[in-house]
Amino acid sequence: MPRAGEKAPLHIEVVLALRDRQELRALEMPAGATIADAIASAGFPEQAPGYEFDPERVGIFGAKKPLDTPLRDGDRVELYRPLLADPKEVRRQRALRQQGRKKA
Repeated sequence: MPRAGEKAPLHIEVVLALRDRQELRALEMPAGATIADAIASAGFPEQAPGYEFDPERVGIFGAKKPLDTPLRDGDRVELYRPLLADPKEVRRQRALRQQGRKKA
């Protein structure tokens, strides 16, 4: 319970989606904390061998956000990994295959 004039701590989650598993950390952060603060407190990416942190691939509840974004109570900070395939390229290739089938 915060004292008079103090802000309540923030309860957040930091999630790292790896290829074979998901790592989640529940944290209590001080009011005014940012995404960068939460990532540092969670210990990512040091505890995930093979993962390379990219500051352009972070967000809150699926929406990309910059590292200096202030957190709110209940936020879920997400660290995204690179896509294995570009979705636009996959759709283009699929369309080309389907066009080939129609001609045959």
